[in-house]
Amino acid sequence: MAAADRFYIATPIFYVNDVPHIGHAYTEVAADVLARWHRQSGVDTWSLTGTDEHGQKILRTAVANGVTPQEWADKLVDSAWKPLLDTIDIANDDFIRTTEPRHEKVVQQFLQKLYDDGFITEGEYEGYYCVGCEEYKQPDDLVPGTGEFHGQLVCSIHGRPVEVLKEKNYFFALSSFQQRLLDLYESQPDFIQPSSLRNEIISFVRRGLDDLSISRQSFDWGVRIPWDDSHVTYVWFDALLNYISAIGWGSDDENFAHRWPAVQLVGKDIARFHAVIWPAMLMAAGLQPPARVFGHGWLLVGGEKMSKSKLTGIAPHQITDVFGSDAFRYYFMSAISFGQDGSFSWEDLAARYQAELANGFGNLASRVIAMVGKYCDGVVPDATDVTDAERGIQKTVADAVVAAQRAIDTFAIHDAIAAVWTIVDELNGYITLQEPWKVAKDEAQAARLHTILYTAAEGLRALAVLLSPVTPQAAQKLWVALGAEGALGPLLAQSIPNAGEWGQLPAGTQTQPLEALFPRIETE
Repeated sequence: MAAADRFYIATPIFYVNDVPHIGHAYTEVAADVLARWHRQSGVDTWSLTGTDEHGQKILRTAVANGVTPQEWADKLVDSAWKPLLDTIDIANDDFIRTTEPRHEKVVQQFLQKLYDDGFITEGEYEGYYCVGCEEYKQPDDLVPGTGEFHGQLVCSIHGRPVEVLKEKNYFFALSSFQQRLLDLYESQPDFIQPSSLRNEIISFVRRGLDDLSISRQSFDWGVRIPWDDSHVTYVWFDALLNYISAIGWGSDDENFAHRWPAVQLVGKDIARFHAVIWPAMLMAAGLQPPARVFGHGWLLVGGEKMSKSKLTGIAPHQITDVFGSDAFRYYFMSAISFGQDGSFSWEDLAARYQAELANGFGNLASRVIAMVGKYCDGVVPDATDVTDAERGIQKTVADAVVAAQRAIDTFAIHDAIAAVWTIVDELNGYITLQEPWKVAKDEAQAARLHTILYTAAEGLRALAVLLSPVTPQAAQKLWVALGAEGALGPLLAQSIPNAGEWGQLPAGTQTQPLEALFPRIETE
């Protein structure tokens, strides 16, 4: 595992053959929440995402659209993939493209090293090839086709016919790393997560590994093999190297040593590449394997994996245009147990938005700020009449921080949010029971009123800090409304591990009016 004071997290780089859907955005948000959380916990954090731009699939798509592969990639990156990051509020540190010179140089350097060290040899291969996966398929990866593909073998993931290819290629000696990989999995039980995926990968490797074909001669869109320019590099071998090309392997040894190894956050359908091929490649080069490979589940629509070809792909902006980016981030991180498949429906999104964000968190924030404004002229009062009720809130906040951190450490983002949400629920219940609007009618109970309002405001202070990685825009608005920006400094400078320490918002802080964080949305 990486040093505790450093955290490097990378999403898979996404194929630019089409525009992104919410399945891609799901991965981006998860990585971003983890990165933001670590960054705001004082950890030296680096977050990487990017695009995969080589391979036969992109070549064919580009030709079909009457442009060069580079033109196609440039268009998609500029018009769709980079704008996606703004749409869902991603605060990445770097964006890598596999057509960049910095990456292509590393691919050739890495290939040459493995070739010189005897890990790459020439051979011939014939097999079933899925262009959609850019991968040779084993017979058990294929299923009988239906409908227009009846009588044909199709890829179990894409549902489209495979091609029979026979090529003279260069091969990476993957088979020689079988035992080393099994030893890695045994010595680091958390290397692959969740446990269901770990078991699947171990079973796959135990069945035996074939050497990996890492070059292609049938097309020319890719990184040239350095010792034989009649071949281009297999797109997956090329793509996996982005995680080290982005941090300077072979050119900036100091930065590479500081950042590597990375936590790899991937969809479960590409976990084999990251948990088998990728660590074997690194072992061959004498490099440390990734710190962890976490394979999250699929987003399902109508019971099927998200797919543009099956018209189940929903563009992220279709959600953010209605509900906003914070709601998008909150919903997908809280409604789905991270690591498992999850079903999306507009009805569930709308219901959770209204109940949890608008009525739960948003209404809580608005009520508290409004009451401080009405009863205390907008000045946060002092708490001088502390009872068990207030001590209960303090304990809830402290416990939530501990539980949320524990969940983040295991990538259980949904559990972390659930822990934080106990503060929302407890504060709403606290206000209902304490009835500050009634207490305010009795001047003799001024101290009691002030204590209630301080407790509520201080609870909101903790919530703003803890929710900053998840709902950054709403958290910032709340931070400003509480007057915390002036009293405590920028929100992003607040330590998440210290968020549970009570009494940080100074009495006397001037609040500001707060517009609805999550306005009511009329849905048909």
